[in-house]
Amino acid sequence: MRRPAWLTWGRFFDVLALLVIGFVLWKVFFAPRILKADAFPAPRIAYPHLNDHGVFHVADARGHVLFLEFFESWCEPCGLEAPLVTHYARAHPEIDVVPVDIAEPPVLARRFADRYHLRNVALDTTGTARALFQVDGTPTIVVIDPLGRIRATWAGFNPAVELAMGNAETMLR
Repeated sequence: MRRPAWLTWGRFFDVLALLVIGFVLWKVFFAPRILKADAFPAPRIAYPHLNDHGVFHVADARGHVLFLEFFESWCEPCGLEAPLVTHYARAHPEIDVVPVDIAEPPVLARRFADRYHLRNVALDTTGTARALFQVDGTPTIVVIDPLGRIRATWAGFNPAVELAMGNAETMLR
């Protein structure tokens, strides 16, 4: 029995390439926009600010959309995503964007914050964010709605993070 003329290895690899491209497009443009329908309350946690400007309380952001950007100074993808998140934060001053360094000495967090021009940096000195906000890796952005509920967690570098943040903010207003 002969196989059909259209069923070749070349066609197989064409289909495989299309599936990979489709997955990448979904991951970059659509997956970050998905917000959880089963939101749960954000932990009532407080983190000291890096520049000794007091303490940041997650609960104080109620009434606003809050993006927590968890990072570590040694994380290369964090360095790639930080300027994108900073640009979004500066373009949208009505939105609360708080970069949070996870369990590093303040000198390392300060060096990273200065390099990428981060503002309002908070310090998770004990690393509790990993458990409280389900941060499995960095960078991770946690989206908290105006009612204080966690609506999304985006792990890993996303070159379209500004688009995702804008979409989330629009949906949660």
